[in-house]
Amino acid sequence: MSDDSHIAHAMTDSEVLGALKDSKAILSGHFQLTSGRHSDTYVQCARVLEDPALTTRLARTLVDRIGDMRIDLVAAPAVGGIIIGFAVAQALGVRFIFSERHEGRMSFRRAFKIHPGERVLIVEDVVTTGGSVAEVIESVREGGGVPVAVASLIDRGGPKVFDLELYPLLGLKVESWEADACGLCASGVPLYSPGSRRLEK
Repeated sequence: MSDDSHIAHAMTDSEVLGALKDSKAILSGHFQLTSGRHSDTYVQCARVLEDPALTTRLARTLVDRIGDMRIDLVAAPAVGGIIIGFAVAQALGVRFIFSERHEGRMSFRRAFKIHPGERVLIVEDVVTTGGSVAEVIESVREGGGVPVAVASLIDRGGPKVFDLELYPLLGLKVESWEADACGLCASGVPLYSPGSRRLEK
């Protein structure tokens, strides 16, 4: 049986950042973000989430940040939010569902149901503008649920397009620009789009 003593305490900001760096989840280069903006830094949280024990610690720390809020259900957008969303739901002892993009729109498929009045926490890995999160919030409301907050591993800063409180595990201030104002484009640096979906908006 494994020793769970190393996952008992909440992680500090420096421990979270250290885990990201150790797993090579922070990349440098020229990237197109899901929002369509360009940046010289990309956070690939999937690399951190390769480790189940570390993922459990991250999820428990995220639950600690949220506090005593009553939550009945956790919902996450595919693909990035699925692993950490499941881990957060496990830490909370509640159900978990995820939304998928179908015909250009986020929706709950696979016979996932939201019971009327269920209080729903939206979980994502990295939030920049929060476009996918906003779509999940809309789907929750359409399904009769009550979105109560958003939680994420990383908040990349800047204005958000959703109307709920965001509880990030770590704020990572990374510069980003509209494509037509990107100096890296002007310099001819190759552009990469490493996210789980290309720009669809």
